[in-house]
Amino acid sequence: MRASSAQTPAHRPRIAAIISIYHKYAHAQHICDRFLDGYGWNGHHHHPAMDLVSLYVDQRDETDLSQERTERFPQLTIYSSIADALTQGGPDLAVDGVLLIAEHGDYPRNERGQKLYPRYEFFQQITSVFRTTGKTAPVFCDKHLSYDWNRARQMYDTSQELGFAFMAGSSLPVTSRVPAIDIPLGASVEEAMCMASAGDDGGDIHALEAMQAMVERRSGGESGVKWLQDYRGDAFWEAHAAGAWSADLFAACLCRSHQLAPARPGFNHHYPTIDEMKSLAAKPWAYQYEHLDGLRCTMMILNGLVGDFCFAARIADQMELLSTQVYLPMPPAHTTLANFFSPQVNNIEQMFASGRASYPVERTLLTTGLAIAGVDSREREERVDTRHLNIAYQPNPESTFWRT
Repeated sequence: MRASSAQTPAHRPRIAAIISIYHKYAHAQHICDRFLDGYGWNGHHHHPAMDLVSLYVDQRDETDLSQERTERFPQLTIYSSIADALTQGGPDLAVDGVLLIAEHGDYPRNERGQKLYPRYEFFQQITSVFRTTGKTAPVFCDKHLSYDWNRARQMYDTSQELGFAFMAGSSLPVTSRVPAIDIPLGASVEEAMCMASAGDDGGDIHALEAMQAMVERRSGGESGVKWLQDYRGDAFWEAHAAGAWSADLFAACLCRSHQLAPARPGFNHHYPTIDEMKSLAAKPWAYQYEHLDGLRCTMMILNGLVGDFCFAARIADQMELLSTQVYLPMPPAHTTLANFFSPQVNNIEQMFASGRASYPVERTLLTTGLAIAGVDSREREERVDTRHLNIAYQPNPESTFWRT
């Protein structure tokens, strides 16, 4: 499989967007509009040096924005099939990069409560064009790869087989941090935690990826995960009391929150008691898992108690815990400003321009598997074996999060 046509200085890369829906505040709107209108970056308005030329929109209704975008941007055309969007109606691959954004839209849920977004189906049609034309282009897949492990693994394996740059995942690994710190490359990490406000299906991937982007920098790089256990409701607080995770990491995460709910009227700068926590976080849950090298991580969702994403880790031979807030503002700023999409788009731009992923897709393959294993553990009400997640990789040695 050969790469798409070589770029010359006179050639502006052409981008296709294969998306589920294009309405206000959808992920497609946040990402595609940045390619069309540009976005604020490092103190100035940045226009990508590439053109969004093709759209395939799976679902269009009265809220659709795609037609307005084609009227405002003459280079942009809506196509009725994914193949036509990639070939611009011709016999050959006609784009230099592909956005796959299947988030939001009217899709069913399965019996496990997972929303059946068609990322795998879109990906299969994209790679069918690659196979037919004998050419490829870099692909970015928004959020996790699939709700099904076999499909996610197949997507990864296909990208390796065909040899195109493939990047995926949440905006959390590349958004700003408060404070702007990273785990030192090669550090010995003993335990890690990410505390967040998020949903069960789709929201957990944000917290998993925020934590994985940190711990993959540890000594030896990533090795994979051998087991995962879900804790919910009373079982969560019982595990907390029994010391299933470190109390000091728990406290460090709470203290990094900018949206810690006040437990008592008139007081908003105090550490809540355990009874106050239970009252505020009525439905707590957590995924705890152990990596093959022994590192234990805990992702916990405490809706009602915290309103942001907070990370803490214990590093060997360091007296102080490393902790930070991974900046994702909650609504209304979450939807109206959504500045956290800008560093994500900037990294996608870099991949489309260079043909190389800015960070490893193996991170999202692993976190996709963890999210699916979490559903398995929740259903079985027991620890599940995850040795199929023996996904070893090395991180980008350069920190890729946004320093404002």
